[in-house]
Amino acid sequence: MTTQLVQLPEVERLSPTCIRILGGNPGKFSLQGTNTYLLGTGPKRLLIDTGEGKPSWIATIKRTLEEENASIASAIVTHWHHDHQGGIPHLIEGWPGTEIYKCQPEAGQLDIADGQIFKVEGASLTAAHTPGHTVDHMVLVLREEDAMFTGDNVLGQGTAVFEDLGTYLDSLEKMKHLFKGRAYPGHGPVLPDGPGKIVEYIQHRRQREEQVLQTLRSVGAGEDAKGAGSWTPMDLVKIIYRDVPESLYPAAAGGVVQILRKLEREGKVLSVDSDKWRSSDRSAL
Repeated sequence: MTTQLVQLPEVERLSPTCIRILGGNPGKFSLQGTNTYLLGTGPKRLLIDTGEGKPSWIATIKRTLEEENASIASAIVTHWHHDHQGGIPHLIEGWPGTEIYKCQPEAGQLDIADGQIFKVEGASLTAAHTPGHTVDHMVLVLREEDAMFTGDNVLGQGTAVFEDLGTYLDSLEKMKHLFKGRAYPGHGPVLPDGPGKIVEYIQHRRQREEQVLQTLRSVGAGEDAKGAGSWTPMDLVKIIYRDVPESLYPAAAGGVVQILRKLEREGKVLSVDSDKWRSSDRSAL
């Protein structure tokens, strides 16, 4: 993160049907902490994500439900990362019998199908499979608000990491057509214009691709006869991400590798060896 994080309260009612409860796990990549969301207006609620299972989170969930005179009917996990599913054991301990839904479920969990609907009084969610950040990533559209819970595909501040860039971009294209309202992200503040932010994300990723290509086409870090104009991912990071704190360089390098692999599939770059890349357009060198 290169910008100051917005301060978020531990618990905040975001709409008549949605309460955000922070996971109590702030950090470099989790930002203010994992957002977990309690949905509905009646005695049975839906929970989206479970944080890491921090004691402060489970205590806050209990207190909030007592204040709401409600209990949890089902928990829906957006993806497998520990900061989103780590609280499941504590949740089951506190509310035995709670149904846990997750794409590619583990033992004792229930699967989520693309298009599956979850309902409680005051809230109806439609799930959509949107891999890229992870292979099992799901987003959820809240019909009552025409809003989307975007998991970690779209964050409230900064940009997201991903396992496969091409798949991730396809999912962003899918997501932007599924709703018209706010985005409730897995980390960070609510985004007033969800589809607009997704368009920004797509444009940002395209811009990064172009920066990688332009850098590869310039005079390379390696200029021997075999690998003229060749660059390692970290060489590229030091140029493209020069305004980013060096502590984030390893994460940025992971993203650059994903860009390079996508461009390689498209025939735009070539792998010189296990850790060096060059433009396939040799006339640019």
